[in-house]
Amino acid sequence: MTVSAQAIRHEYLRHNKKFPHVWCPGCGNGIVMAALLRAIFRMELDKNEVVLASGIGCSGRMPTYLDFNTLHSTHGRALTFATGVKLANPALRVVVIMGDGDATAIGGNHFIHAARRNLDLTAIIINNSIYGMTGGQYSPTTPFGARSTTSVYGHIEQAFSIAELAVTAGASFVARSTVYHAQLLDQLIEQAMNKPGFAVVEVISNCHVQYGRRNQMGGAVEMLASFKDTAVTVQQAAKLSPEELQGKTTIGVLTDRDLPVSTEEYDKIRQRAGGAR
Repeated sequence: MTVSAQAIRHEYLRHNKKFPHVWCPGCGNGIVMAALLRAIFRMELDKNEVVLASGIGCSGRMPTYLDFNTLHSTHGRALTFATGVKLANPALRVVVIMGDGDATAIGGNHFIHAARRNLDLTAIIINNSIYGMTGGQYSPTTPFGARSTTSVYGHIEQAFSIAELAVTAGASFVARSTVYHAQLLDQLIEQAMNKPGFAVVEVISNCHVQYGRRNQMGGAVEMLASFKDTAVTVQQAAKLSPEELQGKTTIGVLTDRDLPVSTEEYDKIRQRAGGAR
């Protein structure tokens, strides 16, 4: 299906209620939102079939702007709310939008176990390496040596990889893109939403206001250009040595495997328990 920007705006945005948005000019969150809408539009999903849940942070504002069934939950708890929705009505397509801090700091335990259980959810994690909304504190993905409001002389902790954590914890589908690679991003989101089980799309994004400015990375345009320069595809990465991959971001599908889906297994338990009674 041809993706029409006008059709998407008319169908999926709460354009008469919630705009203008509160994101900073040049923020990558808008690119992620557009990619999600293109994927849903191509899939021809009725908006009443879709649930979009979020937690707290800049990404948490996204459900405010989109005309789906939406849920703006508490900090780090978006996956728990989404789990309840999916168990109550497995027919719904449940998408969870989170930031790196929301998903992997206060929400880290929920993230690991959602992957381990292989819940039938799609998690889109916008990773801008900082707590953008609450003042620029470092997050679990802030690089070693980077500056933030809570590491003004340089961060002394090592960052971890969201995508690699998801693979190790047991997710069925894990992919990564950047906001520069917008067309790849909506393709990966579509694949994730069509994959049974826990599907994760990590999106490397820019926070040029809180992160880029403190680390002399320039504005939004310069940060997006850096994503272009440092990204390598999965196929390219396979040909590079660990030394050559230093400072690079691997994009594409990192894992795609078939595993038992928690919501389907739960339904089998319900049926067995019902028969036993």
